[in-house]
Amino acid sequence: MLGPPVSYSLIIENGTIVDGTGAELYVADVAVENGRIAAITPPGRLAQAVADNRIDATGLLVTPGFVDIHTHYDGQITWDPQLTPSCWHGVTTVVMGNCGVGFAPVTPEKRDWLIGLMEGVEDIPGAALSSGIRWDWESFPQFLDALDRLPLAIDVGTQVPHGAVRGYVMGERGAKNEAAAPEDIDLMAKLVREGIEAGALGFSTSRTIVHRAIDGEPVPGTFAAEEELFGIGQALADAGAGVFELAPAGIMGEDLAAPDRELAWMIRLAEKTGRTVSFGLLQHDGAPDDWKRLLDSSAAAFDAGIPVRPQVSARPLGLLIGLQTFNPFSFRPSYQAAVERSGQDLDALVTALRDPALRDAILTEADLPDNPMAFLSMGLDRTFTLGDPPDYEPAPDASLAGDADRAGIETFRYLYDQLLTRDGRALFYRPLLNYSRFTQDPIRDMLLHPATAVGLGDGGAHVGAICDASNTTYLLTHWTRDRTRGERIPLPLAIRKMTHDTAQMYGLGDRGTVEVGKKADLNVIDYEALRLLPPAVAYDLPGGARRLLQRAEGYRATIVSGEVVLRDGEDTGARPGALIRSAR
Repeated sequence: MLGPPVSYSLIIENGTIVDGTGAELYVADVAVENGRIAAITPPGRLAQAVADNRIDATGLLVTPGFVDIHTHYDGQITWDPQLTPSCWHGVTTVVMGNCGVGFAPVTPEKRDWLIGLMEGVEDIPGAALSSGIRWDWESFPQFLDALDRLPLAIDVGTQVPHGAVRGYVMGERGAKNEAAAPEDIDLMAKLVREGIEAGALGFSTSRTIVHRAIDGEPVPGTFAAEEELFGIGQALADAGAGVFELAPAGIMGEDLAAPDRELAWMIRLAEKTGRTVSFGLLQHDGAPDDWKRLLDSSAAAFDAGIPVRPQVSARPLGLLIGLQTFNPFSFRPSYQAAVERSGQDLDALVTALRDPALRDAILTEADLPDNPMAFLSMGLDRTFTLGDPPDYEPAPDASLAGDADRAGIETFRYLYDQLLTRDGRALFYRPLLNYSRFTQDPIRDMLLHPATAVGLGDGGAHVGAICDASNTTYLLTHWTRDRTRGERIPLPLAIRKMTHDTAQMYGLGDRGTVEVGKKADLNVIDYEALRLLPPAVAYDLPGGARRLLQRAEGYRATIVSGEVVLRDGEDTGARPGALIRSAR
């Protein structure tokens, strides 16, 4: 006599499985129970099983949820349980606390200073952070406990930030980048180990002078001596857990002599401590082939068993230029006066800018002194209409300068008129990194290398100028399906790079693949329909502050611990997400 039918909370039927291991695709049914993958069977085998929820995935991909290891949701997490926009791009796990900035440990009188640090380094409006963050912690373990109490749609892990630790231990000396005394280093190491033992996934720092607080000071730790870095690194070794993450000196091309020096100590640190050291690696115009040497040196160390992992991006890092962000006219007096008169009323600004007299005044004016965006005026041959769908690998002759030349119009006059298109909502793309020779071939080489980890999307950060949290969708659409100006990347490899590989680097062995027993973090994707929508400006941060957002179409379901948190890109209200604490 047959027993009762098997019961599951969720069955995904007839999906094409891309399992995250790099293996070839296959068609199967996936059953979920108690937040875990309970069974993977040939199609139809689960037809008689009872399920609380069924998803017909015929013709759709079923992948692991994406693990994004480079985000800055440290403030946003206290008011946004979804962590938009990352959740819109198949991300089910994020790691925040990168680049040495974060909000713990902190004394009450240092909260505003940490906000200024985050605002300066990561371009998150300080007013939004001040009104949005709900402080109820001082130590890093208390911060983790506070995160543990939050309702979340997706999973979150975090790292101990050097800036906060230095400020907490050394006060103004730490904030001003004075040298740390031995007792300072000992106390910083103690706090970092305390954070790791409480569940932090790692420690982060920044050494690029491009990263500055809102007051112009380089982020604390920028000039830290090796004694400080190795003392903190040893704390990770003593705790037996944690990644050492950093933005190294020279990452933006600001110091051409720095990268080799940086890599030398990073390799020694990884070898001495046995802990993974992950650093940002990008192509920059000052030395567009340096990334090859750095990648080769990292790979040699990696192959020798030294855990050094360059962190790379799936596309060029670029600014979005427009009336709602900034543009080459932003520091001309008549333009600034028009913006001030219009307030946040874009339609009023567009109407004003269409006045011929104002147009002529702006076009003939000089910039105000000390214009920080002066480089934009010198780069219109490297600035492009972004378009719909957005084109992040445009040909050189598609630049605004090229368009103006073909139209027979002076370049700045042409740009001025283009800024007014789409009722002032048009955005233009100025690649800064990873696009030195107008090709993404270097990115492909970085992505294909087994030592690299996909990251640098900066979800939650640079909200007024950059919108790269959609890197996961871009890796799928551009690199595996749509690229026309060079070779693509196999779909199984692309999925593995942002699931299994990123999860494993942070010790998250319970996720990242579609396997029985693994956490049921999954995406159901209409691969043929998957596409990025153009970025758009929203005023939805606390206090109505502005940010750039980018959505996608084609994610039929995003699932966390067996619960559908987004269906066709829309929030279901489910909150199965949780704080991830490191397992030592």
